[in-house]
Amino acid sequence: MKLIAIEEHFLTKAVKEAWSNYADPNDPTQKLHVGQIESRLEEIGDTRLQLMNETGVDVQVLSLTSPSLHNLGPDSLALARLTNDYMAQLVRKTPERFQGLAALPMAVPNQTANELTRSVTQLGLKGAMVCGRTGEKNLDHLDYWELFECAEALGVPLFIHPQIPQKSVRDALYSGFDELTDLAFSTFGLGWHYEAGVQFVRLVLAKVFDRFPNLQLILGHWGEVILFYAERLASLSRVTKLDKPFIEYIRQNVYVTASGMFSQSYLQRSIDIVGTDRILFSTDYPYQYRPGREARSFLEATQLSQEDREKFAFANWEQLTGKAT
Repeated sequence: MKLIAIEEHFLTKAVKEAWSNYADPNDPTQKLHVGQIESRLEEIGDTRLQLMNETGVDVQVLSLTSPSLHNLGPDSLALARLTNDYMAQLVRKTPERFQGLAALPMAVPNQTANELTRSVTQLGLKGAMVCGRTGEKNLDHLDYWELFECAEALGVPLFIHPQIPQKSVRDALYSGFDELTDLAFSTFGLGWHYEAGVQFVRLVLAKVFDRFPNLQLILGHWGEVILFYAERLASLSRVTKLDKPFIEYIRQNVYVTASGMFSQSYLQRSIDIVGTDRILFSTDYPYQYRPGREARSFLEATQLSQEDREKFAFANWEQLTGKAT
């Protein structure tokens, strides 16, 4: 069975240099991209293909790792074009193994729709990955509604990927230990996932989906917490003036993916909330890479029917991106 992993990251030297030169000096995220992780992010060739084969993944959908270009200011426009051209070149070279999600110049919001359109219609990319906030500006800001309109019109998904919370939030909630513990706590330990989930909730409350009802988002890590608090989030409907109950936005506008968290109970919870038509597979390479046949083994161990297993492995992604056979 074909296995497509949709949250698989890379990093270019140009982006890494831009982070060093222009990124917020208070953002310690770069410290997560060192050693073997860094080398695997930058390598998209024989080693990556070998590790894909080892874990049982047929296709990686490539995306620029967090925080992408969100914190780079006006320079992000040229860098987005350079990065997406590079990604498209990789896909053209090995189309049977790679696809791509565009990186967008979120700090230049009036150009995000143009770059998404170019990336999809000219480069053949499948949508875009965004990292929630841009500086202090949340994703529901009116500056980004043109992007949402564009994604809906093109029929492509936007993947909301985590990025580190603001320094003020880190200082208030995730500090007080040693430097590395603070960093881990505010990122992969917990902070990333609340940050990304909150961005989705804000989109609902801002009525983005009432304005763009066919806009489709993807949330990693089994829904970035929101699926596990769906009942509590549903209670927001008592006080908001949304067009639909809150739970319906989760069920109609969100796809969820594993991000290398190979948990059968999390998979079942996701199915209970969004159904088998909205689950996607991913390994979060290289962050969650583990040796062995783990990705394929997780798929094979599910209690899904053959049809639903195919949906999870590849068919939902192909349907979402218009490539269903």
